Amino acid sequence: MARNVVISGGGTGIGLAAARVFAAGGDRVLLLGRRAEVLEKAGVPGALTHAADLAETEDVRGVASFVEREFGAVDVLVHSAGGSGLLEPDAGIADPLAGLAHTWTVNFRLNTLTAVLLTEALKPRLAEPGGRVLFLSSIAAYRGSGSGAYAAAKAGLHPYAHDLARQLGPRGITVNVVAPGYIEDTEFFGDAMAEERRARLIGETSTGRAGTPGDVAETLHWLASPGAGHITSQIIQVNGGAERGH
Repeated sequence: MARNVVISGGGTGIGLAAARVFAAGGDRVLLLGRRAEVLEKAGVPGALTHAADLAETEDVRGVASFVEREFGAVDVLVHSAGGSGLLEPDAGIADPLAGLAHTWTVNFRLNTLTAVLLTEALKPRLAEPGGRVLFLSSIAAYRGSGSGAYAAAKAGLHPYAHDLARQLGPRGITVNVVAPGYIEDTEFFGDAMAEERRARLIGETSTGRAGTPGDVAETLHWLASPGAGHITSQIIQVNGGAERGH
């Protein structure tokens, strides 16, 4: 039976890879993102699209209404929206402390608030039993991110997921987190990455390669499957062993 799958950040990178995997399995997919033109060009067969800023409450209410009209129930909710703020417009803040506050606020909005607001808005629509809620965290939540802001924002999803798993478990709904390491072919690092940094990140893995959006998408697809029905409140790392170090 086809399931209804909602994917935030579904126009690029991991979200798009996940959308393609779910659609290939016969599921109905809704792609969410801030850029309508990116969603429309995603090219996922049969997918619906809806542009919204998921850090804005009114936009999230609009998503909830759209989902109610088009889907009714939500079988799988995948939170792939996020980022380090690298692609956000330059705020032009000269004061260091004000700039720091801006950076941390942007990261919280992009990575934590978007996931929380969308989950809470769609919580009444989650299929029961059998619903799945899946968050995208990061290896940075374990090791830091340089500035701290991105890592802290992603780490904030972990206790929220644990609380949500306890809350939704009696309804037959599971909640899990996938924490990727370095993944190529996404917009996360902007237009380019220095070869030296790329080599260092790959060198930290035990597998000797970069991760791909497909690696993460397949993990998400498995966690949404009936075979993972007794797995909840877990953080699954997809990083080729990089978190363990050498």
